[in-house]
Amino acid sequence: MHQLILTFSCHDTSGIVHAVTGAIVGCGGNITELQQFSSTDTGRFFMRIEVDTPVEPEDFRQVVSQVSALFDATWEVSEAHRKARALVLVSKAAGPLNDLLFHLRAGDVPIEIPLILSNHDALRSLAEFYGIDFGSQVVLPENKHEFEDRIRHCVRDLDIDLVVLARYMQILSPELCSDLSGRIINIHHSFLPGFKGANPYRQAHTRGVKLIGATAHFVTSDLDEGPIIEQNVKRVDHAASVSELSSIGQGLESETLTEAVRLFAEKRIFLDGIRTVIFK
Repeated sequence: MHQLILTFSCHDTSGIVHAVTGAIVGCGGNITELQQFSSTDTGRFFMRIEVDTPVEPEDFRQVVSQVSALFDATWEVSEAHRKARALVLVSKAAGPLNDLLFHLRAGDVPIEIPLILSNHDALRSLAEFYGIDFGSQVVLPENKHEFEDRIRHCVRDLDIDLVVLARYMQILSPELCSDLSGRIINIHHSFLPGFKGANPYRQAHTRGVKLIGATAHFVTSDLDEGPIIEQNVKRVDHAASVSELSSIGQGLESETLTEAVRLFAEKRIFLDGIRTVIFK
């Protein structure tokens, strides 16, 4: 038996579930998980199905292709055991990278990381501890395009599905954001846009915030305004120092980024305009 994941989206109309599930049953498939959602905002229908089937994956794709043509659908069939391949970009902050690599080794996140790239050398030893190749170079305005070309080459040559910005402290060009649309995930503190710029946790402490958090989102050319994938918050009070706020916030950032990567790897994220549909 082959374990497959089918993702399917189209304009919402009657008969979609009947047609798709009927086709699956018709080729001997057994549906082990099915989630669906109809967006009243955009008129789109989204569905994620896990299937056990005796037919070969390519033959199953032919079956789905015939059904999808009836609805002008966007679809993908993936083998459930295949791990998503991720290129991770970092700067100096170790927390998000360490959390991601810890859960990778523990088997909690179904990804492979063939390479970590950075604009600093600070996290090389962490990558080496986990046995992952690490490359670094100084990124300045005059050579930024060279580093981004290196990213493009890695995505192509290493068969990368996802680029993860694990506190990579450089703004990507609009061209790269467009080239990899829907395939770059970033993490930031949830104070934006209230506390922009340097020292957001000090700004938050000064204002006496009662909630801090983190947001993982897809990267677009609009800085920190891409479709949101995952968010976490935690209550704090007046007794928390700047360093305590920073520690709590950085922990939330790490947890939130790792969860967003897991959702992507398991094919649980659908883009619906500037929003996301998440099947957990």
